[in-house]
Amino acid sequence: MTVDKKLPTSFARGGSFWLIAPYAAWMSMMAIFPQTAFFYAMRGAVAATLLAVSAWRLGIGFSRNWLAVSPFAYGVGAGVFVLLVWIAPEMWLGVGKPIAALDSPYSPEVCGWTLTFAKLAASAFVIPAAEELFFRKWLVGFAGFWWMVVLFAVEHGERWHVGAITGIVYGLLAKRFGLWSAIVAHMVTNLALGLIVVYGGRWQFW
Repeated sequence: MTVDKKLPTSFARGGSFWLIAPYAAWMSMMAIFPQTAFFYAMRGAVAATLLAVSAWRLGIGFSRNWLAVSPFAYGVGAGVFVLLVWIAPEMWLGVGKPIAALDSPYSPEVCGWTLTFAKLAASAFVIPAAEELFFRKWLVGFAGFWWMVVLFAVEHGERWHVGAITGIVYGLLAKRFGLWSAIVAHMVTNLALGLIVVYGGRWQFW
C-alpha cells in the first residue's frame, strides 16, 4: 500500500483543508503580490511551511514505499517525458520567442543569484508537492480525473496544451503508482526545466 492512500480527504477530519492549503496560499499570494523574484521566494517559503504542517496534520511520514524501485523509476521517467513535451514547442518547433536575461525578473542579472536559486528551489521542490496534493489527490477525488486535467491545463495559460498532457501523465502516474510517484515526476520535470532556464538561458520557460 502506498502512503498516499492513507491520506484523509474529508473536511470533517481536516484532510481536505490540508491538501488544499499549500496550493491555495501559493495562488492567493501570486494574485496579491507583484511577480518579482523576492515575492516568489516569499511564496515559496510560505508554501513550504504549509507543506510541512500539512504533512504533520495528514500523518505523512517517511516510508520505505517512497523508495520502491517501480514508483520512483516510473516517476523519474515520466518527469523526463513531460520535460521533453514541455520544451519541444519552443526549443525545437519554433513556437514562441526567447526572452533575454535582462527581461526576466528571475535572472541573476536582475535579482541576484540568491533569489534566482530561491526561485529554482521553490519551483523544483515546493510547487510540485503543493500542486500534486491539490490536483492529483484532492481535485481528482472531488471533481474527477478529467476536470483535474482541464483545470491543470487552464492554470498554465498559453501553454494549456502541454499543461493538459502533463496533467494526464501525472494523473495516470498517481493513479497507478501513488501520489509520491507523481510528486517525483513533477520535481524531476521542474528541476530539469529550471536548470535549462538558468544555465541554458531559456528564460521564457519561467
